[in-house]
Amino acid sequence: MTSAALEDLVVTQAGSEDWPVISGWAADEGWNPGAADEAAFFAQDPDGFFLGRIDGEPVSAISVVNYGPDYAFLGCYLVRPDLRGRGHGLTTWKTALAHAGSRTIGLDGVVAQQDNYRRSGFELAHRTVRFTGTAPAAKTPAGVHPVQETDLADLTAYDSACYPADRPRFLAHWLTGTGHRALVRRTDGRVTGYGVIRPGHDSLRIGPLFADTSEDAHALFTALTAEAAGSEVAVDVPETNAPGIALAEQAGFTPSFETARMYTGPVRPYAQHRVFGVTTLELG
Repeated sequence: MTSAALEDLVVTQAGSEDWPVISGWAADEGWNPGAADEAAFFAQDPDGFFLGRIDGEPVSAISVVNYGPDYAFLGCYLVRPDLRGRGHGLTTWKTALAHAGSRTIGLDGVVAQQDNYRRSGFELAHRTVRFTGTAPAAKTPAGVHPVQETDLADLTAYDSACYPADRPRFLAHWLTGTGHRALVRRTDGRVTGYGVIRPGHDSLRIGPLFADTSEDAHALFTALTAEAAGSEVAVDVPETNAPGIALAEQAGFTPSFETARMYTGPVRPYAQHRVFGVTTLELG
């Protein structure tokens, strides 16, 4: 790199071949990105990832992933540490936000950036707390089963009720990703919750953990952690879900990280009481 001047920054769409750079920076920040997130992320919106480069070398990143005509989610907002404070992040941000058009944009913002997000028109919806702990030994409860292809239609409908947008393309890859273990709970044949656990950079990550009731959530949480006994596991719980907080605490997990869910405008109603663990801080 011969120069780090702002006028030398070129922001373009990033491809899947650029994901190791983006996820590596995220890991360096302690965000614990998933080991196999790429396929699901790019399946949802392959045009929603951006890199800023100087002399061809990556210096900044961001994602603005579109979900249908009304909603987008911003994540992966990163600047290489040695080049921060020079405007590269803001330029990358402004370039990428155009991809969302008139959609409401959501994000999960780290504490240090929340005031900046407010100045950009984002308003707080709730805090999200990451709980981390050692998976306890347990047996898989009755009514919880590995997700099969025949479950996909029901889970897609259930997921749409628990999220501000429909995301069938994302979900099809998320449920079957390399290393991902997806479980569904049914009562009298009806889906009453589902969850996924996947390997991350620093620990296993649960997300989503969607359930009708505390009992359903507990059954899924127990089943997801049963095969990971003794391993470190993390789950991001909306502070508004008191039973979700209690579930993590009862398992002996403790807070290790926090973000704020923020939006630029209204989002469609969804069953927030079912969200015991968010899917991913990068794509919502």
